[in-house]
Amino acid sequence: MPEGVEQPAVVAQDLSLVFQTADTPVTALSNVNLRIERGEFVSFIGPSGCGKTTLMRVIADLEKSTSGSMQVNGVSAEEARLARAYGYVFQAAALYPWRNVLKNVMLPLEIIGVPLPARRERALKQLALVGLEGFERKYPWQLSGGMQQRVSIARALALEPALLLMDEPFGALDEITRDHLNEQLLRLWERTGKTVVFVTHSISEAVFLANRIVVMSPRPGRILEIIDNPIPGPRKLDVRDSPEFAAVAHRVREALRAGHSYD
Repeated sequence: MPEGVEQPAVVAQDLSLVFQTADTPVTALSNVNLRIERGEFVSFIGPSGCGKTTLMRVIADLEKSTSGSMQVNGVSAEEARLARAYGYVFQAAALYPWRNVLKNVMLPLEIIGVPLPARRERALKQLALVGLEGFERKYPWQLSGGMQQRVSIARALALEPALLLMDEPFGALDEITRDHLNEQLLRLWERTGKTVVFVTHSISEAVFLANRIVVMSPRPGRILEIIDNPIPGPRKLDVRDSPEFAAVAHRVREALRAGHSYD
């Protein structure tokens, strides 16, 4: 790539991953090719076991591909991990119950040796960004599930990464809370300009959030189709009642059906 041209956030080329098990090898990902530009919001969608989370874990260098290559911000996934180039939000908030909200968010900064005043300042900034000012001294058990996930997002943002990886972070929440957090996440993305990669089982969630939707097949995980989402921002929840939203959702559903995702 010419000097001065910004590298893509993620590039997977001919990427495959085979898990060796006691009886027979399991192909989790097969010949995946994907390019995600910086500042995009991309959703991975597909049936359970299709490799959505596995692909995200390869991006994060938590799994190693068997063949092919993965680059993150122009370097290998391992180099990106060592450079702390991404934040990762898991399905469960995974907060330490004996640490209050502020100390949970400060934890990754504490681990890498950021001085206390600086890590406190950065943690407070991220808590304000996710709308949790005034909750710094609360403990996880004093918060709702949605608030706990917002703490988890603030913790992922504490290292100020350019890339945010989110593995079904709202999947266990009730629909009302999930809708609210979807709107908040979009506002956060619009304000920060970060690249977001988001795993979901929900067609509605994928279409509402993403500007591109990656539809994956049942195992072995392959990319069936990448669907551009033309719905302009800023999006609000009532856009889901529009013909434009229904049209994109229909395309995603048809792509899933073509991959036999309902069998």
